[in-house]
Amino acid sequence: MEHETAPDAGPALAINEGEAHGAEVTHTEVAEDGPIPLLQPAYFDNLIFWAVLSLVAIYLILTKLALPRIGATLAQREGTIGSDLAAAEALRARARDAQAAYDRALTEARAEANRIAQTTRDAIQADLDQALAQADAQIEARAAAGARAVAEIQSQAQSSVAQVARDTAREILRVLGAQVDEVAVDRAVSQRVEG
Repeated sequence: MEHETAPDAGPALAINEGEAHGAEVTHTEVAEDGPIPLLQPAYFDNLIFWAVLSLVAIYLILTKLALPRIGATLAQREGTIGSDLAAAEALRARARDAQAAYDRALTEARAEANRIAQTTRDAIQADLDQALAQADAQIEARAAAGARAVAEIQSQAQSSVAQVARDTAREILRVLGAQVDEVAVDRAVSQRVEG
């Protein structure tokens, strides 16, 4: 096989000597007929074949390699997100339970504190009432003792007054030079003292 080069064609032209003259169009000749060689109708079969082949290859690569990996990654992420959401929901439920337990414990503690405070108030009031009752009893006992002492002192004072009055009446009668009748003086002083 021998290649000939056209003098003003630029790059080498491939011409098959075994074929008829001008039966096959070379790239250079097609390029001279139109501005873009790929848009020439002579290349459409070739372009369609390679486009279909490329699309089938891309489809196979995507379906056999890329998409399963992407699907696995998405499934893994979805599983991770699902498990994270489930864990978050479980934690939220635990937090709600903990809040409810805290509120319940707080309510019970307040009730217990109120009960203890009321018990303490009642105990203090009972102690105070008992102390007041004892104080009242002591005051009454002392008042009674004081009244007895006053009555005794008053009785002693009346006796003393009566005695002093007798002695004074006798002395006055003696000083006046009268005869002292003891019984009459005692009777007169007793009547006067008794009212």
